Amino acid sequence: MLNFNYSIPTEIFFGQDQIKVLAAQIRKYGSRVLLVYGGGSIKKAGLYAETTAILEANNLPFRELSGVDPNPRIASVRRGIEVCRQENLDFILAIGGGSVIDCAKMVAAGFYYGSDPWDLVRGSARVKKALPVGTILTLAATGSEMDPIAVISNPETQEKIGVGHPSMAPKFSILDPTYTFTVPPSQTAAGTADIMSHVFESYFSKTRSAFLQSRLAEAILKTCIHYGPLALAKPDNYEARANLMWASSLAINGLLSYGKERKWSVHAIEHELSAFYDITHGVGLAILTPHWMEYILSPTTVDAFREYGVNVWNLDPKADPFATARAAIAQTRAFFVSLGLPTTLREVGVPEDKLRMMAERATKSSTLGEFRPIDTEDVRQILKASL
Repeated sequence: MLNFNYSIPTEIFFGQDQIKVLAAQIRKYGSRVLLVYGGGSIKKAGLYAETTAILEANNLPFRELSGVDPNPRIASVRRGIEVCRQENLDFILAIGGGSVIDCAKMVAAGFYYGSDPWDLVRGSARVKKALPVGTILTLAATGSEMDPIAVISNPETQEKIGVGHPSMAPKFSILDPTYTFTVPPSQTAAGTADIMSHVFESYFSKTRSAFLQSRLAEAILKTCIHYGPLALAKPDNYEARANLMWASSLAINGLLSYGKERKWSVHAIEHELSAFYDITHGVGLAILTPHWMEYILSPTTVDAFREYGVNVWNLDPKADPFATARAAIAQTRAFFVSLGLPTTLREVGVPEDKLRMMAERATKSSTLGEFRPIDTEDVRQILKASL
C-alpha cells in the first residue's frame, strides 16, 4: 500500500428531513447566498419552495443562478460569478446533481480570479481559493457533493475538463434520499453506471496490496448491483435510494484510492464524447466500460478481473482465470443493459468520423490509466469497438 494523507473535510448530514440544519450551516460561512440549480424539477418536487422558505425565515438574502445544464457550461459559471460580484454574495448553495454542484464549485473558484474562469479550467491559471459552497443533493451519481473537483464544458471549443482544489470541496452536503424519489428512470440508471465507473477507476490498479480499499470497492459495486434495479422498480424505495446515495459519495471521495496510484482512463475518454456530442455522462461510461475492460484484458491484468468476477459477481473461483474474467465483463455489460442503458455509441448519435480526433485529445497530455496504460491508438480502438 502506498503512503497517503487522509482528509475528507465535507460535513455530511444524511437522512430524511436533514434540511433542518441548512440555515445554521450557512451562517457558519456566510450570510448572502447564491442559489444554484438546473431546471424546474426542484420546483415540481417542492424542494425549491422548502429551501427558499428556510432562507427567508432566517434572514438569509439570496439571488439565483438557474438553468444549469447537464455537462455544465462555462457560460453559466461566468453568469454566476457576475451575480456574486454585483450582489456581494459570500456563500453558494447548490441544489441538484453533479452538474449543478460542479457549476457552483467553479463559480466559487472563479469569484477570486480576475479574468475568464475558463483559464482556471484549462489550467493556464491556478485556483487559489474559493467561496464556501454547500449542497443539497438530488441525484446519486457523480459524488461531487463530497469531493473538490468540478468538470466544466465549453461548447465553443468542444472541451470538457476537470479541475480541482481543496478549497472547492463543499463545506457541507445535505443527503436526503427522499429528494431522489422523483429522479427519472434514465437518470437513475445512468447515475448507477457513473458510481460504478468511479469505483472501477480506483479498483483496477497495479497496487494489489491495498486489500481493504479493494474490499470496500467491491462492497460499493455490489450495492449498486443490488439496489440500482430496486430503485428503478420502485422509485420511492427509501432503502434503495439511501444506499445508492451513500455509494455515490463514497465511490469518489478519495476513500477507495488512498494507498493506490489512481490515473483516470475511461472517464477521460468519455469526457471527449460529452464534449463533442453532449451525451449523458453515465450513459457514455456504461457504453465504454465493457469495451475498455475487454481491450485491456491480458496475462498481466487477468488476475484483477478474475478477482472482480469472483468477489462481485460470485463466479466460480476454481474456473479458468480468463474464462472468469470474460464472464465478469459480460456480466457488467448485461447489468447495464438490464438498467435500460445503451450499449453502442451509434445508439446515442455518435458517428465514426471524429474517433481519432477524440482519441488524440483524450491523450494529448499523457497516456491514460496506470493499471494498463493506453495511448491514442488504444483509445481509438476502444471507441471503434464501442460504435
